[in-house]
Amino acid sequence: MDSSDPNHNQNQSNNRKRTFDHLYTKPHAEEEEDSPISNMDPRRYQLEVFEVAKRKNTIAVMDTGSGKTLIAIMLIKHIGQTIIRSKGEKKLIVFLAPTVHLVNQQYKNIKHNTDFQVEEYYGAKGVDTWNLKSWQKEIKANDVLVMTPQILLDALRKAFLSVEMICLMIIDECHRATGNHPYVKIMEEFYYQANEKPRIFGMTASPVGKRGVSSTLDCEGQILDLENILDSKRYTVVDRTEMDVYIPSAKESCRFYEQARFPALSLKPKIEASWSKCNVLSEFQSDYKDMDNKFKTLHQQMSNELAKILYCVEDLGLLCAYEAAKICHEKFSKIQGECEVYRKCYLQCVTVIEEVIQIIEESLHLADKMTLDVEFDCSKAVDMGYISPKLLELINLLQTFGESSQLSCLIFVERIITAKVIERFVKAVPQISHFTVSYVTGSNTSADALTRKRQIEILESFQSGKVNLLFTTDVLEEGIHVPNCSCVIRFDLPKTVCSYIQSRGRSRRANSQFVLMLERGSLKQRNQLFDIIRSERSMTHAADNKDHESNLRAFSVRKTEAYYVDSTGASVTLDSSVSLINQYCEKLPRDKYSNAKSNFEFLPVEEGYECKLILPPNAAFQILVGPSGKDVRLAKSLVCLEACKKLHQMGALNDHLVPFIEDPSEADPIIKSKESSSGAGTTKRKELHGTASIQALCGSWGDKVDGAKFYAYKFDFKCNIAHELYSGFVLLMESKLDEDVGNLELDLYLISKTVKASVISCGQVDLDSEEVMKAKCFHELLFNGLFGRLVFKSKSVKGKWEFLLQNDTNSLWSPQNLYLLLPLEKSNDICLQIHWPAISSCASAIDFLRRKFSLAVGDSDDNSKIISPPCNTSSLDIECESTNKMLHFANCAVDVSNVKDMVALAIHTGKMYCIIEIVADLSAESPFDGNNGKSEAVTFSQYFTKRYGITLRHPEQPLLRLKQGHNAHNLFLNLHDEADGGDKSSQIGPVIPKAPVHVHMPPELLFILDVKRDVLKSMYLLPSLMYRIESLMLSSQLRAEINGHANNFKIPSSLILEALTTLRCCEKFSMERLELLGDSVLKYAVSCHLFLKYPKNHEGQLSAKRQWAVRNSTLYKRGIDHKLQGYIRDSAFEPRRWIAPGQHSIHTVSCDCGLETLEVPLDEKFHTEDPKIVVGKLCNRGHRWMCSKTIADCVEGLIGAYHVGGGLIASLHVMKWLGIDSELEPSMVDQAITSASLHTYMPKVNEIASLEEKIGYEFCVKGLLVEASTHLSESEHGTGCCYERLEFLGDSVLDLLITWHLYQNHTEIDQGELTDLRSASVNNENFAQVAVRRNLHQHLMHSSGLLQGQISEYAKVISESEDNTISLPGIKAPKALGDLVESIAGAVLIDTKLNLELVWKVFNPLLSPIVTPDKLELPPFRELNQLCDSLGYFVKVKESREKKGSMENVVLSVQLPNALLVQEGKGPNKKNAKGEAAFHLLKKLEKRGISYSKGKGVIDLSIPSCQTEEQPPKPVAHKKPKLDKTNLTANASTCDQKDTSTSSGASDFSGSIPVISSISTKKGGPRMQLYELCKKKQWPLPAFDSTEYKDRTQFGSCEGLEGSKGQNCFVSKITLCIPNDGNIECQGDVRSDKKSSFDSAAVKVLNELQRLGKLKIDDVSQ
Repeated sequence: MDSSDPNHNQNQSNNRKRTFDHLYTKPHAEEEEDSPISNMDPRRYQLEVFEVAKRKNTIAVMDTGSGKTLIAIMLIKHIGQTIIRSKGEKKLIVFLAPTVHLVNQQYKNIKHNTDFQVEEYYGAKGVDTWNLKSWQKEIKANDVLVMTPQILLDALRKAFLSVEMICLMIIDECHRATGNHPYVKIMEEFYYQANEKPRIFGMTASPVGKRGVSSTLDCEGQILDLENILDSKRYTVVDRTEMDVYIPSAKESCRFYEQARFPALSLKPKIEASWSKCNVLSEFQSDYKDMDNKFKTLHQQMSNELAKILYCVEDLGLLCAYEAAKICHEKFSKIQGECEVYRKCYLQCVTVIEEVIQIIEESLHLADKMTLDVEFDCSKAVDMGYISPKLLELINLLQTFGESSQLSCLIFVERIITAKVIERFVKAVPQISHFTVSYVTGSNTSADALTRKRQIEILESFQSGKVNLLFTTDVLEEGIHVPNCSCVIRFDLPKTVCSYIQSRGRSRRANSQFVLMLERGSLKQRNQLFDIIRSERSMTHAADNKDHESNLRAFSVRKTEAYYVDSTGASVTLDSSVSLINQYCEKLPRDKYSNAKSNFEFLPVEEGYECKLILPPNAAFQILVGPSGKDVRLAKSLVCLEACKKLHQMGALNDHLVPFIEDPSEADPIIKSKESSSGAGTTKRKELHGTASIQALCGSWGDKVDGAKFYAYKFDFKCNIAHELYSGFVLLMESKLDEDVGNLELDLYLISKTVKASVISCGQVDLDSEEVMKAKCFHELLFNGLFGRLVFKSKSVKGKWEFLLQNDTNSLWSPQNLYLLLPLEKSNDICLQIHWPAISSCASAIDFLRRKFSLAVGDSDDNSKIISPPCNTSSLDIECESTNKMLHFANCAVDVSNVKDMVALAIHTGKMYCIIEIVADLSAESPFDGNNGKSEAVTFSQYFTKRYGITLRHPEQPLLRLKQGHNAHNLFLNLHDEADGGDKSSQIGPVIPKAPVHVHMPPELLFILDVKRDVLKSMYLLPSLMYRIESLMLSSQLRAEINGHANNFKIPSSLILEALTTLRCCEKFSMERLELLGDSVLKYAVSCHLFLKYPKNHEGQLSAKRQWAVRNSTLYKRGIDHKLQGYIRDSAFEPRRWIAPGQHSIHTVSCDCGLETLEVPLDEKFHTEDPKIVVGKLCNRGHRWMCSKTIADCVEGLIGAYHVGGGLIASLHVMKWLGIDSELEPSMVDQAITSASLHTYMPKVNEIASLEEKIGYEFCVKGLLVEASTHLSESEHGTGCCYERLEFLGDSVLDLLITWHLYQNHTEIDQGELTDLRSASVNNENFAQVAVRRNLHQHLMHSSGLLQGQISEYAKVISESEDNTISLPGIKAPKALGDLVESIAGAVLIDTKLNLELVWKVFNPLLSPIVTPDKLELPPFRELNQLCDSLGYFVKVKESREKKGSMENVVLSVQLPNALLVQEGKGPNKKNAKGEAAFHLLKKLEKRGISYSKGKGVIDLSIPSCQTEEQPPKPVAHKKPKLDKTNLTANASTCDQKDTSTSSGASDFSGSIPVISSISTKKGGPRMQLYELCKKKQWPLPAFDSTEYKDRTQFGSCEGLEGSKGQNCFVSKITLCIPNDGNIECQGDVRSDKKSSFDSAAVKVLNELQRLGKLKIDDVSQ
């Protein structure tokens, strides 16, 4: 080993400088690369070791860099090909490496050089939390598992893996297999116990790892022990000739430095004196153990920091000590916001550290600007004590590497602080500033440690050459391949021969150096180094000894007590029992105030010691005394082993000895895992479902020849306009309807009037066969004539016209939809008088048309011309004295005075008309008024001859003006009443009644029916009325299915219908409110059931069970199992698609799903996530796409409906029907009361009485109140309980009671506002305020000083703001206060034996005043978004965070027409930061006159600068309508706008001018592009104004629309405000619908923006 004299080096400075190129030479061509291995051609000595390892278990003792990993890979390939891929049982290869760095490195090597499936495992991947299912998945997917030994040991102990599964186990750095290392435990506990043992291959460069000097005999003993533990024999290569050629060895040398001679050592007393001021333990004392522990921890931290600074002063110099003090200040400068006392303590520590920094600064003369500048003299700095001689020698050594930036040097230090401060110092030294410097240390739990991610980043930078000098601790000693490392410097001497060999082995390149730094004249260091060198020689000699076979001895496995689970093979031993108890306690629920750790008390006994184990109050049990042991360590292990047995027997540990967490979904194949965002019960997933058939509509009388018997239900219609009359109708059906379905009232809304419809049950009615036949004719003629088509063009013969009812009409009647709707003579009569003359006239009309069309079909030579028939007056028996007063119709002649308001049927088109008047000045010879401006003029007579082939017999008769029929409308929408809250999102301006469509027609083409006009008027009401009745029938049908034979629950069918109706139906009611209530009822019932059924489960287990029971995927499964999907109404009523019996539908939607049945099977092929799929649209077979979540919502809605209609008992019944476990047995309540009565409360009798007085309730079982007021941290009074279980129950109790209160008292508000009210009432903050204002917090029993401090601070804030009801941002209540109120509610519930009314009687005054809509305060950020959304402004959010653990920083901005408002907010998390920024931004908007008027939702607007005073903004209602987003293909939200671009068709928004590829041609596309542009630029949304008018220029001649006024046309104007740049106004082109006109206007604006240079459109061809 060479040594160098520093003085000589200084004198020969010019000669000692060498370039790095001299040190670096490229490796031999055959030398293996380090990471990953690229050269797989083994050398002779590697093949030699490989052959030995194939035959027996082997420990390969070889130098670092000799290619041990390559041998391991060869062994993996050899054994893997023969065993893993055999057809027998699956076998694994396990590669063990002691550190995560090594695991990752070897994983890459194996994966790169084999074709096996390889995976890596370590704690940071969350492997510790895996269950059997997770491991089985890994075993199935992979062949080679690379892991740390602790991972394997845990998996073996939990029986997730077994040794029998492993065919080869490779142990890297196997010299660590000593003492209690996991390597040893794996071999002892599992390897030697296995019937089938795997092959072992160990790898090490230094089989001896003990400190100090070791003789050859000592080394031999250690190596033998290693062989015995690993059941292997060592093997070394005897002929090292080849190894010496290929394995580069570093040139070893020593650098000597002078002994420290610091004049600055006088600083030590000053620093210690300053430090003594911070006597945390004496000055800050607390009555609470947790605060004492915090102060002790803080005191220990300060002591550690002092030791680090003093170490730097003594060993490194003042400059490094200064850096150490600054590092310490950085740690302590982050004041923890826990409580006032702790903050004061922290501030005192910071003050002391600042004093120390000032002392060091004064000694460094920093005031004289003595800095590390270019002229910095290192020798002078040593004399002044700025740096130590040791550090000076390191600088001199680094300077010998010259100016090259290609240096790769590892510098090993002993302490983390050394690496940190020297790295900072070296960066500042001018002489070596050209080197890039960094440091890497271990990722342990110390405050100085680096994260694993940061370690990897630094190591990769060093490997790639970006970092030249890397300071490191022993973390990089073993096994880590560092390419191109040409120099290793041991700044601190190694402690063991293993450390010496491993660190030397990091220098892999030829001509590399290994430098040891020694203090000149230090016998201690010299002897330490000589001991290491002698030990290495002894180890080498012992390892090379081939005559050791005679010394082999059988390995004796230490016998230790263990507990085995028979079913799985999982085990826990004395050694692992303590860690398992600690794991169990860590899994228990806890907050930051409680210490969920086990406590031990030792009792001396004759045999030694007994240990008393005390578990946290929420554990399965609290106290256990174990068997005696000879010492405290054994006694502790024994009691923990007994505790593990007991916990397993109680079910707290499962059969794998893992803390038990139940997940019922594992056995449920239909419920997808939580990882799936589109699983069952989610909005994203859409499913195809059918509709349930209405059994009450079914009938069998259609085939009867002798008449039928019907249940009759009379329809009465009464208009709010007195002179408007409507004919009564009767519904005849075979089934009897339930009382609340057959007797009801509802309002039907026409354009300018309201009709109240009444349904009354009228007993039974008998009809003979002839009456049934006529009634069917009435249906066929009128329903097809009004809502369908009686006459149509033939599909088989061109030019032919066919009559729908010409032949057999049985196909129009279905047994599944069989009933009759017949007109009544007088609707006000008590008895039913069916209007048979009207019905008979319809039958006559059918016969008439059949004859006429049969004649036309038979006359094939006359092109099927229809000759106007002669009049037949007998049908109506109308007598007239003079023919001049008669009009000849197709079937009769009628006096002109009786014509008005008659109902007529056009014999050529089959359309129904109502006669308005006789037009005396027009006849069939008059010019036809439907020419559309054509040059050719024709008369009416010529038109009908040419169009229909009709020759008129009386062309001289005056024409009639007829009112044409129209489509049926949805009469549940109240469009003329603004207060009804209908969906007016697409409506602009008031509703204007449209002019009726009139036509002119000759009388002889009309068949007069004996039907009154008011019958026709009533028939337009029937689709909506029958739709509602049919919906109620379906609800009643579901009710009967739920109730079963027990009819104890009188739940109104209308309530069930509400629970089945979604918002998409556009009704006045929907499931939303009931769903909210049902959610609370379900949560309460399940919580109560779980609380009573599982008395030994802690709150975490109960919450997990409840979460599974009430989550959407579970509710979805319940709903699907009971086929609720068929009952759900999920689309708005389409009157045109409603079909009466005997009616042929002309508005059909073809079914393209390929199913012939009404029901859709549960198959994944009927599931989709395609956003283009339209939800709710029914096809002809009743199939429709539905959101999966809708089914879960319906389940909650049904529970809510039953609770409203029948109370808790009824809701429990429907939950039982759904299969939800929610039984509340009285016996279980008694057991809970008995258990609570055992809680001790003697020391707290007065406290209990005082608390009862404040609550206003006296407990029968005082133990319940003791439990409810005991925090988890409480340990002094030994109650053995805590409030967590009662808090779990009370949370659901208060949630239900408050939700029910709000539901009953605010019937006028929608679900969204109801949810806001509940959120404002049911939250921890609100309950905490209740606890403080009622002084309940004084009775909380706890043992946490931190909690006490926070409660005191919070109570002070509340008392100071009694008059301020608004919670300011940043004021956060301790959760324990809200939990106290909830747990008391749970205790009252159990004490009253589940009497919810009594609980509410107690808590209503405590919670008062409960928030009301007019006093509802939304969270600031949400209020800001809603306000800006209603005004068309965008809120832009920019988030930032300086470093991990620091405060979140959020900047919100809102662009007004005349100003940009920006506000910054800070907080411990993003939510608080946003809230603070939004709070102040709302204040800024309010100053500008922009705000909500509380309770009214009205916005007061200031005048934007883009408009003048003469043109104030229009007072447009900005109340947001409810939106159904499930059918939107593009959904943009203003709630949380990040600085990103999501514009459809956008290609570049990064520049100042936005760019879009082209203007979209899809409907809504231009508007969406304009919206995205406004969003990006923060422009206010544009305003549209449309105008509607009639236009006949594009209107062609249509059948039956002769004389129509024309079609609707729309033109829209758009106004876009560009802040600080004025308005842009454009007008679009004419379009046939309003939304298309909006798109046209948007296109104009986009083109105008392009012209103004504010937008670039790549493709402007459009």
